[in-house]
Amino acid sequence: MSDAEVRSELPGTFYRSPAPGEPPFVQEGQAVKAETVIGIIELMKQFNDVTAGVAGVLRAFSVTDGDAVDTDVTLALIATGGN
Repeated sequence: MSDAEVRSELPGTFYRSPAPGEPPFVQEGQAVKAETVIGIIELMKQFNDVTAGVAGVLRAFSVTDGDAVDTDVTLALIATGGN
């Protein structure tokens, strides 16, 4: 297995759930598809979906819920079936 990095496409604040007090979009260890939303980035009061981009298993988040992130920062690692 190899890990694919999910990177931020824009700067902002990263959130793992759609709203405060709601469950996260996905949990570590959960299977995801390329189109699975794993989080959102808030930029200037607009919320932008972050998708997995590949199919696999979400191995780990690299940032904490509520962290400020820059463009191209690794947000999560997804274990894929590749070598």
